[in-house]
Amino acid sequence: MTDTETPDAIDWGPFGRPLFNDPTTRHLARVGVIDVGSNSVRLVVFDGAARSPAYFYNEKIMASLGAGLSETGRLNPEGRVRALAAIRRFAALADGMGISPLTAVATAAVREASDGLAFRAEVERETGIKLWIIDGEEEARLSAQGVLLGWPGSYGLVCDIGGSSMELADLAEGRVGRRVTSALGPLKLREVKGGKRALRQHIRAAVETLHDRMGNETGKRLFLVGGSWRAIARIDMERRDYPLTVLHEYRMTARRIGHTVKYIDESNLDDLRSRCGISDSRMALVPLAGIVLKELVRVFKPKDVAVSSYGIREGMLYEEMPPELRERDPLIEACRFAQAKDARNPGFGRLLYHFIMPLFPRAGWQRKRIIRAACLLHDVSWRAHPDYRHEVAFDNATRANLGGLKHAERVMLGLALMTRYTNKNLGTHLDPLFALLSPEQKREAEILGKAMRFGAMLWLSGERPPGEIKWHPKKRKLRLILEHDAIPLFGEVAESRLNALASALDAEVSVSFKKA
Repeated sequence: MTDTETPDAIDWGPFGRPLFNDPTTRHLARVGVIDVGSNSVRLVVFDGAARSPAYFYNEKIMASLGAGLSETGRLNPEGRVRALAAIRRFAALADGMGISPLTAVATAAVREASDGLAFRAEVERETGIKLWIIDGEEEARLSAQGVLLGWPGSYGLVCDIGGSSMELADLAEGRVGRRVTSALGPLKLREVKGGKRALRQHIRAAVETLHDRMGNETGKRLFLVGGSWRAIARIDMERRDYPLTVLHEYRMTARRIGHTVKYIDESNLDDLRSRCGISDSRMALVPLAGIVLKELVRVFKPKDVAVSSYGIREGMLYEEMPPELRERDPLIEACRFAQAKDARNPGFGRLLYHFIMPLFPRAGWQRKRIIRAACLLHDVSWRAHPDYRHEVAFDNATRANLGGLKHAERVMLGLALMTRYTNKNLGTHLDPLFALLSPEQKREAEILGKAMRFGAMLWLSGERPPGEIKWHPKKRKLRLILEHDAIPLFGEVAESRLNALASALDAEVSVSFKKA
């Protein structure tokens, strides 16, 4: 290391220095937003790592403001009362949390209703909250920005379905491009006259028009945003007996969507709602949304379909981020925040990463992200009971609100952290989840876990590496070179863990020590 190469300068590399506690982003530590939609009214309070925030508070009311709008031209009277009561409650909660004023937006129902402006004035008069009524293209832009919160640099087509409208936005190189809006929300569609045949013809014509307006492009990734899409994805999981019911980054194909729409049509909706944990009001809209989705994939022919739990509310948070923060990896920033908050020795995670990386010489940037995340999280579950620590670590990784993780990557991260805490037989109850991994991914996760399990024994400080590992995969030789200060740490348990790592690598191991 030269005089100009500080540990930080070498370490951060493509991930950059953490920004969650930087003065330029500290104002994003806790942000509250209200989304007044045609079907639901929701408050979300984001907290924690600014780039990948945790959901400090999340509450919604299914007010159905847009019900009957096509016939009356006005907001649903009962829905208006319920929405106002919800916003009044949200304002009081925000005052109690010390996060006033809230940012609030209203979408299709309020912008189209003849009494939308009167409702906005009533909200401001009753609660002090200024409600911003946005048009369809702005709604599409914010939803697409929500997708970018979870997938920086994304490309594809974002489709956000609400109660009264459906928006499309193009993403290319992490930027929002062309945007269009339509009246394909389920609340609007159930007012179409003429029966099922007329409804399907109406949807087909509308989707083909959207395809024309978006430039007739096909073969892109399709990101689905909105409660009705998430409900369909949850039903798809139920139909397939899918083991990980995390909706964010769940993938579907056009063929599977077709099977699931048919499954919905043939099912008892009350029974399906109960099994999938979907509300009555949401389930009532799902069959209509299913017809739209089936037509959407038929016309746009996406290469794959990804569900996004991030949408307009997250897009509002993204709007406030400086450009430097927007480009950051949400997974790494969230793991850094968790380490700073919960680890016993914050900072050791990045040293651990460099210590064990020689074991993965062929890892590409995507695999390096998982290794980095695991090292940052390797010690955050230490408060759990020792008998269950490995299970807590696994659950934290697989079910946490982490952006930028495919489902297989979640399980791989969880398995690595589980193995970091135990060498015991993991039993069979997790086998359905492990089935999401290839044999190679499973083996790599176990090697990563054993490497962290050993490396955690060589705890000097957050800034002092304990030594270095040299790995010769062709010769199957593993060599440990310990710094002089770390020699006393290499006791019986550490030696046993090193041997377990060597066994997983099918390697011969040798140890040498540096002189003082």
